[in-house]
Amino acid sequence: MKIQESAENYLETILILSQSNPYVRSIDIVNEMGFSKPSVSIAMKKLRENGYISMDEKGHITLEEPGREVAEKIYERHTVLSRLLESLGVGREVAEEDACRMEHVISEETFDRIKDHIRKEHDADTILR
Repeated sequence: MKIQESAENYLETILILSQSNPYVRSIDIVNEMGFSKPSVSIAMKKLRENGYISMDEKGHITLEEPGREVAEKIYERHTVLSRLLESLGVGREVAEEDACRMEHVISEETFDRIKDHIRKEHDADTILR
């Protein structure tokens, strides 16, 4: 199922926040992404309704399996693309910004070929991990 770029960004942010926090709340997403509370609230409602996340009575957000799959896919793309761009000499900030845009539009086939190329031609451990 194809979901909107904004939903992918929210799911990726939840994944990243969950790696360093015992739980994720909407306010954490507001603070991380710089969006308004109402915007995040509406997005969380849509993600809940579509089965990507769940939220308990304390407001703790959990990625459901479909949401986790999307988040991990986008996060992998972001990480690989930003590291690849940096290995080509692109500055870290620009590489991060460009990877954030590229991660949403690159085809599965192209991304797989990039990973294959990295495995063959570069220090794969540095870029793919």
